[in-house]
Order: sequence, then structure tokens, then C-alpha cells
Amino acid sequence: MYREGRRARLLLDAAREAAAEAVGCRPDELVFTSSGTSAVHSGIAGALAGRRRAGHHLIVSAVEHSSVLHAAEVHQAGGGAVTEVAVDRTGAVSPSGYADALRPDTALACLQSANHEVGTVQPVAGVAEVCRAAGVPLLVDAAQSLGWGPVEGDWSLLAASAHKWGGPPGAGLLVVRKGVRFAPQGPRDERESGRAAGFENLPAIVAAAASLRAVRAEAAEEAVRLRELTERIRARVPRLVPDVEVVGDPERRLPGIVTFSCLYVDGETLLHELDRAGFSVSSGSSCTSSTLTPSHVLRAMGVLSEGNIRLSLPPGTRAEDVERFLSVLPEVVSGVREKLGAPVAAGPAPTEEKDEVLVVDALGRRCPIPVIELAKVIGDVPPGGTVRVLADDEAARLDIPAWCEMRGQEYVGEEPAERGTAYVVRRTG
Repeated sequence: MYREGRRARLLLDAAREAAAEAVGCRPDELVFTSSGTSAVHSGIAGALAGRRRAGHHLIVSAVEHSSVLHAAEVHQAGGGAVTEVAVDRTGAVSPSGYADALRPDTALACLQSANHEVGTVQPVAGVAEVCRAAGVPLLVDAAQSLGWGPVEGDWSLLAASAHKWGGPPGAGLLVVRKGVRFAPQGPRDERESGRAAGFENLPAIVAAAASLRAVRAEAAEEAVRLRELTERIRARVPRLVPDVEVVGDPERRLPGIVTFSCLYVDGETLLHELDRAGFSVSSGSSCTSSTLTPSHVLRAMGVLSEGNIRLSLPPGTRAEDVERFLSVLPEVVSGVREKLGAPVAAGPAPTEEKDEVLVVDALGRRCPIPVIELAKVIGDVPPGGTVRVLADDEAARLDIPAWCEMRGQEYVGEEPAERGTAYVVRRTG
């Protein structure tokens, strides 16, 4: 009740009102959390517990943020059921996919507003309509998109993280609409309606609300400018660098994210070389993780994972910075390919058609070596002949079919092998 306490409460209430206005909800529906991950975990656990009488079935998309997928794993380990909705090659779900996944015992559905890795914007409004008709609440992970505008549709719960819109780390928010059954999990806490335990980080909360309001004020104008820059990258990278696949939806995407994958490139080496040139980029490539497992997003999309580069252009990015990146990239990729011994050009094409099988032993060799070896020998078999690639790198299961699609070759499928897996490719011409 003392003066400093009353002043702190006024600041907290003002921040809540500002954030609620940006989200498009009532202030008493919004609580602040310690992070976006905490908001997701609390939201999923509370919604599932609140609807436990309806059932224990949870629906998620195959490209959700890891915080959602980890929460789904915990739910499944505790006896719940989980259905993953597939995405198309652009990384988007369809409302019909969620309609097909709904069951009488479905308690909750989750869908991101936009993908964190490739920027594809999801049809939240359509999915929310499907869920609403079935009486199932929809939780939206809006971390990636909230800085650009409110999430459309009749969703039920929403989670976001301040650092995604330029606010401080250590602050997130969770929205639970009125009428949604919700039972907070863990020991009861008297703060934030019992939905977010622990003392409120007031400086971070105030900064989060202020930064959200600030970026929203410039979002429309900045979105147009950044979209032009990312379209420039999407159009010019394939012309400047051979054998590149630009991924994600070309139209329904966030303004500042563009992602592409380069054949015959070690993703970790490529990131290091770009860092030396002054560019901080990230990747979903299997070559950049300690487990050498491809990004679950790229795997679900069925696109190339090797040499994957994700550019996130923050507000204020200059056109000259983009031009410098485009001038540096071809030489960097060429240098990495040369170090790895990647093929420069296709060999002479035999004209006689007959069924021949060539075996490539890439066992014990990591991406992108199995694909590089495949590319080297595909010209040595006649049209109709096959190449059998032996590999034990998990990334090969994704990258070899993706290579076939990019190069117009036929991916026959997998065959059992004494070690690893045999990936069979038929030369089409």
C-alpha cells in the first residue's frame, strides 16, 4: 500500500492495457510471463487440464516451435494422445487438415501464427473457425508475428515473447479468452491471476509493452520496405548462386524473413564464412546441430536441409547491407563447395538406355557429402539406370529426395542395407 508499491502497480496495469490493445483482447485476459516458452508451456498445460473431461487429445502442426512440441511430448508421455498435422512444401497447414485431425476427445489444438524458420504465415482464421465449430479451443503461438499486427481469427489462447518484436528477453505474455476452461498447473501463486508464478519483472514488462507499441506504430511502413528487400533476396539468390532452393511461401510470409538452401554446402562452414564477412545468419541445416539431425520444419516441408541459411532482417535494415550480402554470397558458397569437392558441371550424358545400377558408399560421411557423391556419378549411368547411395546420416533421408526434385531425377525410395540405408535414384535424362 506504500507509494512505491502503488506506483509499480500503476505501471504494471498500464503495460497490461497497452499490450492488450496491441493483441486485441481484454486487459484481464492477459498475463505476463517470464518468456514466450513459459507462456506456451503454461497455456498448453492449463488448457489441457481445464478440458480434461472433454478428453486428452492434442493437435499440433508438424512445424510448431520446439516449445510447443516439447509440451506435446510431455502430454503424450503422461498418457495423452497427440496428432501432428502435416504441411505442404511451403510450410503451411490447411484448415481441412485440422478438421480431419479433430476427434470427439480433442481437448486443445495449437497453431503458430507464422513459422519461425521460413516465415510462412499460417491460415489461423480458417483453423480457428474449424476448431470453434467443433467446440475446441485454439492456442496460437504468435511470437513471430505479433510485432507486425494482431492475429486474425476467433482464437482462444495466445502466447508471445517480447524479444521477438525487439523488446527485452525475459518477458512474455499469455492470453486466455473469457469462457475458455483453464486450470493453472503447479503450486498456486497469487500473482498474475495465478497463471504465471513468480514476482513480476516490472522493468522488462514495461519495456516489452512500450516496445510493442513502438514497433506497431511503424509496422505498416516498415513491412513494405522489408518485404521489398526480402523479395530482392528471393529473386536474386537463385540467379547468383547455382543449385539453390528458396523455401517458404513466396506470398503469405512475414516481411523480414527469407530462407534458402544451397546444394553441396556444409551449413556450419557456410555460417562461419558469412560471419567472417560480417553477416549474422542462422540455419536449420543438419550440419549446424550437435545431433546432425535436420530441422523438423525443413523435414516436414520435404525441402533441402543442407546449406540452409535463414536471414532475419530487423527493422531498419538498409538496402546497401542487402546488396553487400548479395555480392559476398556467391564467392562464399563457391569457396565452400570447392573445399568439399562438389561437382562443378554435369559430366557427358550417355545416350544408350539400359538398366544399370551404380553403388555409392557414403557410410560414415555427413551431409552434404552423400549428395555430393551422388551428383558426381549420376552422369555416369545411362538414362533409366539407377544409383544406390549407401548412407547412415539421417539428413540423407531428406536431402537425397530434395536433390532429386531440384535436379529432375526420380527418387525411387529406400532399401534395406547391412549398414545404414540404401537410397535409390533413377536417372531420367
